[in-house]
Amino acid sequence: MPDSDDTTPLTAEEQAVIRALRPAMAALMRAFDEDLRRAEGLSHTEYITLMFLAEAPERTMRLSDLAELVQQSPSALGRTVRRLEADGLVAREQSVEDARSFHAILTDAGLARLEKAKSVHVASVRRHLFDRLEGVDLGRLATSFRNITGTV
Repeated sequence: MPDSDDTTPLTAEEQAVIRALRPAMAALMRAFDEDLRRAEGLSHTEYITLMFLAEAPERTMRLSDLAELVQQSPSALGRTVRRLEADGLVAREQSVEDARSFHAILTDAGLARLEKAKSVHVASVRRHLFDRLEGVDLGRLATSFRNITGTV
């Protein structure tokens, strides 16, 4: 792996990747969002918020931890959670361990809504992402992305 301070000019292939990355990610997020909104009335952010809560122990997570996973600022996540709470999909409770913290709790209605939306999301991800990655080694791609984010 090259040094992080390597100033060797980018190759044409490297330039092509870096120039395509941001528009591709933006297009994917827009497509996932449009498909979920059209079919289920949920934004992609609302969907992944429900998904992370469903995966959490007791379907509960501290809002600051959830914001990090969803990649939203705490205030933006607060707005997302309030929308989900207004629809009865999530409840908010003050933490018993830390009175300054709040937890989001996935309700039974939220779990049912997530399950209903899952097939739309899977189809969207396949159509907009995986169907376009023909010949790409997905294992190596996933490892490379984890290397970028520093996750295991």
